Amino acid sequence: MSAVLFEYESLFARLADAGLDDWADELRVQTAAALQPETHGLLADWKEAWAQLPTAETAALDCRDGVRLTGEFGSQAALRERLMTFHPWRKGPFQIGDLHIDTEWRSDWKWERLAPHVELRDRLVLDVGSGNGYYGWRMLAAGAATVVGLDPFLLYVMQHEAIKRLAGPLPNYVLPLPDECLATAPAKFDVAFDMGVLYHRASPIEHLKLLASALKPGGQLVLETLVVEGDVTTVLMPRGRYAKMRNVWFLPSVLLLERWLQRTGFRNIQVHDVTPTSIDEQRSTDWMTFESLPDFLNADQSATVEGDPPPTRAILTAERG
Repeated sequence: MSAVLFEYESLFARLADAGLDDWADELRVQTAAALQPETHGLLADWKEAWAQLPTAETAALDCRDGVRLTGEFGSQAALRERLMTFHPWRKGPFQIGDLHIDTEWRSDWKWERLAPHVELRDRLVLDVGSGNGYYGWRMLAAGAATVVGLDPFLLYVMQHEAIKRLAGPLPNYVLPLPDECLATAPAKFDVAFDMGVLYHRASPIEHLKLLASALKPGGQLVLETLVVEGDVTTVLMPRGRYAKMRNVWFLPSVLLLERWLQRTGFRNIQVHDVTPTSIDEQRSTDWMTFESLPDFLNADQSATVEGDPPPTRAILTAERG
């Protein structure tokens, strides 16, 4: 079994079968434009590293309790060197044979917090801001029929392609596209995940409307985002950066977030988890050697370095009305 880089035609065929043939044609054009050599100066180097990875001929993938691959992957040192071409690794972790990719985020912890609250069997799933597709593998293990990830950062797309070369041509896809491509999507998705995206949107209301428009009536939204304490009128708009992050616009209270969902056409809104982010869940590692959460907080971790409340994340689900 040979792997094929950016093998999206199987996805476009699946979308056409689901009644999204016109949208699939649009995605085909947009994806081709996003993958032109001039779109990123390192794209050629990433492709070369990808081509040197072993294929999935002997691999077995198990994502029930994590993302684990067993099989023959050759020299562990060579495998590590090739995968480090795609540094920094933020979402994970991944276990590939004896090689452990200890990512910045313990994304498995977040998955355990949300997994009991969503039904994915035989569902067509949208994963907005998917990163390297880690959650998509967990979604397939939970029964999803097809996962369509969207992330415009080509490094994360290449990380996904690297794991997919090792794992095989399974229906977990990451398209190199922003969520704006949903503007023309028919309302066909059963479930939409939106994790760690909302606070990066200058218009969170328009973003929620966009998600609603891609869901079937009664379809489920899984929303995970930064929140602050307060009543239904409370929202934090950082003066500049928040925890050294650029492009952070609005951090609402949970009560205000519920109202946003109500006003954008969602119902049966449920809050499943509100958890402060710890320095054990987000930190620098050998696979992500840049600054991380311990560097974004003050000395006693009571505030961000800018003086704002430290990161707290909420998980909610809602149905499209």
